[in-house]
Amino acid sequence: MKTIIVFIISLICFSAFAFPIPKENKVTFDVIRKNKIIGSVVSTFEKEDDNLLITTLVDIEVKVLFVSAYKFMQSTKETWKNDQFIKIDGHTDFEDDREYFIKGEDKDGNFIASGMDGELILDINILPLNYWNKDILKEKEVFDTQKGIVRKITVQRLDNEIIEIDNKEVESEKFILDATTNPKDIGPFPQYTLWYSKNGELLKFKFINWKDKKEVTTKRNNWDQ
Repeated sequence: MKTIIVFIISLICFSAFAFPIPKENKVTFDVIRKNKIIGSVVSTFEKEDDNLLITTLVDIEVKVLFVSAYKFMQSTKETWKNDQFIKIDGHTDFEDDREYFIKGEDKDGNFIASGMDGELILDINILPLNYWNKDILKEKEVFDTQKGIVRKITVQRLDNEIIEIDNKEVESEKFILDATTNPKDIGPFPQYTLWYSKNGELLKFKFINWKDKKEVTTKRNNWDQ
């Protein structure tokens, strides 16, 4: 059961120019397993001078017979400037002795990051693996904000689909995303299915947990269009 949380936290953010800003500068998602809400993902957006700050909080608790079986928390703060991802400061706590402090910043023509694999010198144009930003689907490599590592990705475009979001039927663009697994991962990185609105906002994503074969869905709950 603990492993289901690993795959949920490909966190959600947007660039001031690369994709649309949600109304009220805030977006919220329910995390759902076996038709029960087990947590939330909340991102807020704040302009500070020429920068855009995206703060994301993930709060998940799995209960068995009303007793807490697992808790997960993650917080990240990203800085974007002129359509560029320039800085991140994050913390991920898995409650099973895995705890990561994620840092990264543009410096001397590179993106210098640290996390699960120690210090990394990356391409200055690398994007964070945040499904909110539809532009990641054009990339071959992305920065995993949960663990502070690089993953290679492949993407497949599917037919458009009508889905229900916040009691509204919405036509969406549908994609499949696969990513490489790191040797330190517990279990394989799952295949994700993602749905975006016509204007590029993330509506929903899901995967199948490799261990218990249960579907986990993260679904927007404040859609107002």
